[in-house]
Amino acid sequence: MEEQLNYYRFSRAQWQQFYRDGHVPLTAENLHEIKAFNDQISLQDVQEIYLPVAHLLQAKFEHYLSWRETESVFLRRQNKQSPFIIGVSGSVAVGKTTTARLLEILFKYLYPDRRTQLITTDGFLYPNAELKQKQLMERKGFPESYDMPRLIQFLNDVKSGQPLAKSPVYSHQTYDIVPNRYHVITHPDILIVEGINVLQLPTNQHIYISDFTDFSVYVDADADLVETWYLDRFEALMKTAFQDPKNYFYPWAIGSHADAMAMAKRVWRDVDLKNLNDYILPTRNRADLILHKVAQHRIDTIYFRKY
Repeated sequence: MEEQLNYYRFSRAQWQQFYRDGHVPLTAENLHEIKAFNDQISLQDVQEIYLPVAHLLQAKFEHYLSWRETESVFLRRQNKQSPFIIGVSGSVAVGKTTTARLLEILFKYLYPDRRTQLITTDGFLYPNAELKQKQLMERKGFPESYDMPRLIQFLNDVKSGQPLAKSPVYSHQTYDIVPNRYHVITHPDILIVEGINVLQLPTNQHIYISDFTDFSVYVDADADLVETWYLDRFEALMKTAFQDPKNYFYPWAIGSHADAMAMAKRVWRDVDLKNLNDYILPTRNRADLILHKVAQHRIDTIYFRKY
């Protein structure tokens, strides 16, 4: 990643100095449970990278609560409960799901008496039947494949203190929205929103996802590396999850391995890489914090926005 004028740049060694109490509130088993399929993360990563991130977010959250109280006094009205929203973005296969889950666990540790919840924007993709009708199946994941008005309304409901908001459930098994199933969000104090489009500014929207976020994280890596992780994950899934006859990719799993991998490479080149270059990567410099990865998902550099 090139140098950015509006970011402080920290090496891994520099970053870990910001929070060193020595205690890691997780075990290797915890990490195994929360990491996304075929992702890599270690307790050392938690100690050297994510605990300083959590410490920073803790300070941001406390400042947010203080500001809400100041605002309430100034306006002479009691504000509704409004959650602190953290956005997590980045390419497919870069490890943003693991980052989001880990932040959720760390916030639950830091604030056991507060409600922390996590949703992904995948649930706001249009169902496959609708994508086919709109001739958008080949552009699944691109901005126009999301029901943005519904996602914006959901975030508005959550941020404005509605007692209950529902996020549709997306299945990576069927590769589709699950009918009549929802994640129920109920008065969270902290909400983590993870998705490739968290920082995007669709041209036909007056309000954006980022208007609701109080802090944003972008998980970054060179495209060639992400392609390797994407294909490695696809091949690993071929041997496990794709073996289920109900899985969307089952026909590929029981067919020619070479044909399946050729298809995956084609999807990466024509869909995911294009989406990354045209719509995801341009949003990187809108993030408050950028976690840059190198081989084996190791974070080597952290960029923190100056202003």
